[in-house]
Amino acid sequence: MTEPAGGAPLLTDQQPPRGTVTAGDGARATSPAAPRPRRRPTDWRKRLEIMLLAGPAIVVFVGFVILPVVLAGYYGFFRWKGFGPATDFVGFQNYMIIFADSAFHDVLRHNGFILVLSLVLQGPIAIVLALLLNRKIRGRSLIRVLIFVPYIISEVIVGIGWGLMLQTSGSVNGLLENIGLGAFQRDWLSDPSIAIWSLMVIISWKYIGFAVILFLAGLQSIPDELYEAAAIDGASYWQTQRSITLPLLGPTVRIWAFLSIIGSLQLFDLVFIIWGQYVASTAGTSTMATYMVANGRTSGNFGYGSAVAVVMFLISLVIALIYQRFVLSRDTAGALTEGKK
Repeated sequence: MTEPAGGAPLLTDQQPPRGTVTAGDGARATSPAAPRPRRRPTDWRKRLEIMLLAGPAIVVFVGFVILPVVLAGYYGFFRWKGFGPATDFVGFQNYMIIFADSAFHDVLRHNGFILVLSLVLQGPIAIVLALLLNRKIRGRSLIRVLIFVPYIISEVIVGIGWGLMLQTSGSVNGLLENIGLGAFQRDWLSDPSIAIWSLMVIISWKYIGFAVILFLAGLQSIPDELYEAAAIDGASYWQTQRSITLPLLGPTVRIWAFLSIIGSLQLFDLVFIIWGQYVASTAGTSTMATYMVANGRTSGNFGYGSAVAVVMFLISLVIALIYQRFVLSRDTAGALTEGKK
C-alpha cells in the first residue's frame, strides 16, 4: 500500500479492496445464486387454451382412428361373429388364409390397376384443364364451378346415376342406338373386360375436379415476374410451361398424387353402390374394401374381416411411408430446418 501526497491510502493490484472475502481468510468465495424465473400466468393460460382447443380433436382421433385400429388388430387373431367375447383364438390363421386366397390376389391387382390409371389419366387431364382455366377466358368462373361440382356430389348419387346410365337398357346404350352407333353397345357394368374401364371413367369424372382446383391453387402461387422474364428472353408458351410452370407446380402434383394413391387403395363406396359386393367380384371391379365387407361382415366372420382391415392398413401405411421418404422428402426438407440450425 502506498500513500499519495494527500495522505489517503491507494489500493494496488496486489491487495484486494476492503471487505472482500478471500481464500486466505479461510472462507470459500461464492457467487450469489441467480433467482429462478417465475412462471408467468400466461404460460398456464396458453396450455389451458391448447388443451381446450386440441383436446376434443385428440379425443375424436383416438376414439375413431387409433382405437378401431387396435381393436381390429386384436380381433384379427380370433374367429369372431361380431357379438359376445372373442374366445376362439386362431392366431395368424386369418392372415394366412388372406394371403393364400386367390380372390384377395385379384382385388390387389384391381386396386393396383385403379391406382396406376388414376395417376395416369387424372393427372395429365387435370394439369391441362388447370392451365387452360388459369388463363383469362370468357366464362372461366362458370367452367371452374362445373368441373368442381362432381366432386362435391355424394358418392351415393353418383353411383346410382352412373349405374342407371350404364346398365344394358340405360341411356348410354340408348344414345348409341339413336345416333346410329348401335354396334358399340356393350354391357358396361357386367362385362369383366369393360367394367373396370367403366369404373375408371366414373372415378375420373368424380375426382378430377378436386385435382383441377388443387393445381389452380398451385398455379396462383407462381410469381408473374418469372413469366415476364421468360417472355423477354423469347421463350414460347410451351417452353415456359415446361421450364417454369411444371417444375414449380411439382410440390402440388406430388401432394395430389399422394392423396390419389391413398384413395385408390381404400376405394369402396362407388364399387359397392354400382356393382354390389358379389357382382363386383365377377365383373372384375372388386377392391380390398369390398372383399373385407363380403368376407367379414356379410359372412358373419368379423375376425377375418378385421384381419383384412389390418392388412389394408399396413399396405397403405407402408406405401405412404415409402412415398413420403422418397418423393415428399424433397418438399419437406426445406421446411424442417430447426434441427439443422
